[in-house]
Amino acid sequence: MQTHEICRRFLAYFEQRGHTPVPGASLVMDDPNLLFINAGMVQFVPYFLGQRTPPYSRATSIQKCVRTGDIENVGITTRHNTFFQMAGNFSFGDYFKREAIDFAWHLLTGSVDDGGFGFDPERIWVTVYLDDDEAIGYWKEVAGLPDERIQRRDMEDNYWSMGIPGPCGPSSEIYFDRGPEYGREGGPIADEDRYIEIWNLVFMQNERGEGTGKADFPIIGPLPHKNIDTGLGVERVAFLLQGVDNVYETDLVRPVIETAEQLTGRRYGVNHEDDVRFRVIADHARTAVMLIADGVTPGNDGRGYVLRRLLRRIVRSARLLGAQQPTMGALVETVIGTMAPSYPELETDRARIIDVAVAEETAFSVTLASGSKLFESAAADVLAAGKKTLGGDRAFELHDTYGFPIDLTLEMADEAGLTVDEAGFRTLMAEQRARAKADAQARKHAHTDLSAYKEMVDEHPTLFTGFEELETEATVLAVLSNGVRVPVANAGDAVEVILDRSPLYAESGGQVADIGTITASGTSVTVSDVQKIAKVLWVHRGTVDSGTLAEGDTVLVRVDPQWRNGAEQGHSGTHLVHAALRQILGPGAVQAGSLNRPGYLRFDFSYHGPLSDSQKTDIEAVTNEAMVADFPVNTFETDLDSAKAMGAMALFGENYGDRVRVVEIGGPFSMELCGGTHVGHSSQVGPVTLLGESSVASGVRRVEAYVGLDSYKHLAKERALLAGLASSLKVPTDQVPGRVEQLVERLKVAERALEESRARAALESAGTLVTGAREVGPISVVAQEVPGVAAGDLRTLALDVRTRLGSRPAVVALFGNADGKAPFVVAVNDGGRDAGVQAGALVKEVAPVVGGRGGGKPDLAQGAGSDPSGIAAAIDAVIDAVGRVGVPG
Repeated sequence: MQTHEICRRFLAYFEQRGHTPVPGASLVMDDPNLLFINAGMVQFVPYFLGQRTPPYSRATSIQKCVRTGDIENVGITTRHNTFFQMAGNFSFGDYFKREAIDFAWHLLTGSVDDGGFGFDPERIWVTVYLDDDEAIGYWKEVAGLPDERIQRRDMEDNYWSMGIPGPCGPSSEIYFDRGPEYGREGGPIADEDRYIEIWNLVFMQNERGEGTGKADFPIIGPLPHKNIDTGLGVERVAFLLQGVDNVYETDLVRPVIETAEQLTGRRYGVNHEDDVRFRVIADHARTAVMLIADGVTPGNDGRGYVLRRLLRRIVRSARLLGAQQPTMGALVETVIGTMAPSYPELETDRARIIDVAVAEETAFSVTLASGSKLFESAAADVLAAGKKTLGGDRAFELHDTYGFPIDLTLEMADEAGLTVDEAGFRTLMAEQRARAKADAQARKHAHTDLSAYKEMVDEHPTLFTGFEELETEATVLAVLSNGVRVPVANAGDAVEVILDRSPLYAESGGQVADIGTITASGTSVTVSDVQKIAKVLWVHRGTVDSGTLAEGDTVLVRVDPQWRNGAEQGHSGTHLVHAALRQILGPGAVQAGSLNRPGYLRFDFSYHGPLSDSQKTDIEAVTNEAMVADFPVNTFETDLDSAKAMGAMALFGENYGDRVRVVEIGGPFSMELCGGTHVGHSSQVGPVTLLGESSVASGVRRVEAYVGLDSYKHLAKERALLAGLASSLKVPTDQVPGRVEQLVERLKVAERALEESRARAALESAGTLVTGAREVGPISVVAQEVPGVAAGDLRTLALDVRTRLGSRPAVVALFGNADGKAPFVVAVNDGGRDAGVQAGALVKEVAPVVGGRGGGKPDLAQGAGSDPSGIAAAIDAVIDAVGRVGVPG
């Protein structure tokens, strides 16, 4: 049975039993506790906790999940993936244990012809929580399971939570016995390679408190209702139903391995070491594609770092398998081809996904090249010292600082006849992980406490009227101060105000919140921020300027019209810029984030490299042409599928409801899903001036722009600056660029002449420096300050002086003094080195005296310091160090 068919059957089975099919959420959710969605129940957490009333009592979904806690072990075991699909059925205060067990049993063991999966009931085992006699009773009653195929396990195995304070409960896991050829008898407690877990039924009935492990947390109390949360591992069911040995040989994963075989020339199934690398490639390629599709881009922290690490492990594994050419494009193409039937957005976004992945491969290839040079240097140092082992600290530095994988370090060390202190490397890695884990734990926290808002979230969501009006009469539903609900607030109090209706826009979708006022007879509140709670409740934050504010008051709520107009210009301007980017750069330039505030916009988009000057000019021109065209801005609501069919752009990582709001500017010019406020016609945006373009992360660029009056003010300032330059240069404004170019070229010529003059002066001083040499034992020493000589000229001068000193043992140490810096060079001839003086060692000894550092070879070394006042002491240190060498025996 193909994987896509498994998903289809699961959803159909539960829909026939009264469950509402719910689309899986994006892998990226606005949750401070999770980098990525790691279970099917995540999007339903507010329903389990009772923070929101679910719109259905039963639901079913296929949720894409990513778990990255133990990436290094991927491929070593054959049942774990970083990306996997979790099929689930959920009950919110409706059915409980008996029905969940009944549903699962009959779907698993039901005949294929009747819509089931056809598993042999005699090979199914289950585990239950230690004292869950009720679940055991149902397994016997519903499935007829004998006692020997029901095993009790503790909290580590059969009590489920998200690892943080929140919903939890005992679980019952369902296993399939693959047979004696896969391991020993005894059920799941004896061997989880033979007995494969395929489904976990969680009886979500409690709320847990703080704790760090799977079992060391308190149970705070029961949830408002008893719920069901189940998760069936789609990939595991697939490999069992397809008759293959593991998840890597299923219909959606094996094709990626086959592509890797073609790219590397190696074959899967020949030896374990290569097989692990093939599995890493297949697993990580799927995960990377799904993350990029949901808007994640490679970076140096958070989600971006995880993606970067996955992509680089693919490149590394391909190289270790013998690949010499780029592999990412072909691997990504294969993943998209296999996964698109279930996730059609992959096909739509194919070009951008490939661009992001290939750009990271290209960047990492540079890292590998530079890392190879660093390794060669480190290996040369080891061999020069007469040793055979590269230290764990050097291997860790290559890995941590330069991104050079330890596997390649080991491979190259072996080729160079060296070993690596792996134990030392692993110790340093463990210490780093411990620090990262402690940091992550410190940043984890429970789901936001919404208890103060819970009643209003369910019963009194805020009606937003700001699309139609800028002021409205409203009723105060609640007043909060310091997070606590209060009956009345007085002048001077900082407050949060909940209203039954409001024209003030709550910050979302990149648009900043409105500012405004809440007034009543004798009372005035300045609103400086508006935020959403659970997406339905507007929280107005501000200060009571005068009078008192109490629950039940009737108030007038006003939006600052100038602020709103500026915000709408910025937001509509963002849509125009987005459309212009796609027109100039292609459909791959899609939104990766934005910020709109009055008079200003910032827009992040996916693109593989810096924009050229002509591209920036064209983007600005297309944007302003759309502004001048005075396109009408139309907004309407429709269902999500219809909006997508019309070509409306959606924001990555956003989970949309059944009804969506579409903002259309100029018909086909721009059409996006958007809940923000906008101008009525594109001309009301005013002129748009691009301020600049920069890199935000690998594969993500950012443009910034002024709009409206701020754009005009910026252009007026630029015009005044140009007029000032024209006046100073005594040329018309259109000749300023040419005149400036002439002056710059003249300046370059003058600087070159000055440098040549200084170099000649420095070389001419070489004879004077030689005559000033002092004898320190058998060694001639020239140690002097040479003010005003640049670092490059200082090196040339030192070498010239060393040559003029002839064959007698000699040391030359020259110190510059310019612009508050103290560059220095030490040169030692053959006789000096034979006498025991090493330039590199001498530099390291004297560098700290001038507040600097340096290094080099035995014959020539250099560096720089930040404390020229120490030059005299550094010269003395040179004389002293040479004097300690003594006469060679």
